[in-house]
Amino acid sequence: MWTVLLVEDEVFVRESVRRIVDWHSLGFDVIGEAGNGEEALHWIEQHRPDLVICDILMPKMNGVEVLKRVREAEIGSRFIMLSCLSDFEYVRQAMEYGASNYILKLSMNVQSLVEALIKVDADLRKRHKPGDEAVARQPAGTLEKMEASALLPEETGHKEVDKLIRYMKDHYHQMISLKTLAEQVSMDSKYISTLFKKKTGTNIIQYLHQLRIEEARQRLEQTNLSVSEIGMKVGYENDNYFIKIFKRFTGLTPNTYRGQYQK
Repeated sequence: MWTVLLVEDEVFVRESVRRIVDWHSLGFDVIGEAGNGEEALHWIEQHRPDLVICDILMPKMNGVEVLKRVREAEIGSRFIMLSCLSDFEYVRQAMEYGASNYILKLSMNVQSLVEALIKVDADLRKRHKPGDEAVARQPAGTLEKMEASALLPEETGHKEVDKLIRYMKDHYHQMISLKTLAEQVSMDSKYISTLFKKKTGTNIIQYLHQLRIEEARQRLEQTNLSVSEIGMKVGYENDNYFIKIFKRFTGLTPNTYRGQYQK
């Protein structure tokens, strides 16, 4: 299932979008909602949904700015923009930043949304296929044998980067956004993203995922906690998202990993 975040400040519009189609039959799962741009950006940084269906005109931060910030953070979520006729200039800007599609709210219906989702599904399948095959070829349960970036550096010799590493190790179980990390070192979020990757060889979000999955792996081996409980304890509030990320890094679902370890 591709994960979806709905972003719309009008509750009845969000509810309408959620009810208008059978998401699961199309291969999508709505795992979150946000009522303004700032909330949406924080949620995207934390959960990295495959698709964001986003209103353009919203309080605190408009949809185009959300999309722009997401691209600056090198997050590959696909975007379908919801707009009114008066938003056309914003639509143009959104398409320039790589939005997959846009739908006029006044004429939105089942067919228009389904067609947009089908296009996104095809795009996501094309984008993820090589990576998925690579993960599937990994030997079962060999987190240590992943690519070199999986060997998380303890220190880099750079004061600010090392401070970020310590913060993530101490707070991996909490919600951590790029904004939160930037505040720890009093730097711009875009700058620390570039700096962190330069010093560690991996981006910040990838590093955080790896910390969490390593901790989850140990808990699967050493405790009888459920998969859901472990996901929560390492910072993933959504079970499906936790399972997806765990499989991306290990090639196995958490339950399969635990079963093979016990054998």
